[in-house]
Amino acid sequence: MTTVFISGSRHLSRLNQEVKARLSNVMNQHFSVVVGDANGADKAVQAFLKEVGYQAVTVFCAGDKCRNNLGQWQVNQIHVDAKLKGRAFYTVKDKKMAEVADYGFVLWDGKSQGSYNNIVELLNQNKKALVYFAPKKDFMTIKNKADLNLLVHECDASFKKNLNVKTSLSHQTPQQALEF
Repeated sequence: MTTVFISGSRHLSRLNQEVKARLSNVMNQHFSVVVGDANGADKAVQAFLKEVGYQAVTVFCAGDKCRNNLGQWQVNQIHVDAKLKGRAFYTVKDKKMAEVADYGFVLWDGKSQGSYNNIVELLNQNKKALVYFAPKKDFMTIKNKADLNLLVHECDASFKKNLNVKTSLSHQTPQQALEF
């Protein structure tokens, strides 16, 4: 069965009709869904899937407690080193979801580092991501570094500046080394 990793920014807590239509396409094709347990996009996606009664869902949670599982679906509890804090703590869970998925669907506000990292992780695993880019209210399929560069080019200057700083300070894979 095809599995879709659905993730998104915590600042996106409502789904518009276009996003709901894409989620309906996932359901109509009987794809399995893996989704996180965060507030924002994860919780909004869970609420929609619960509302329509979709059952082929697994909620991934990091650490000891699942923050949101609105449909009481199967849970995949990812054990994370308690020494990790913040974004690093949840990245372990996100990487696991990217690993088990065939494709990604990312609802991105153009600012969330975690959502951006999920797109990069999917690319690093040679998987495509459909991105709903909220600032433009548009969808873009990201298949490679060039597609990602086009998407990042649409982001505001502060995100690009922050991304350049992070990329230059860390050991990134070639997929993450961006050109603007």
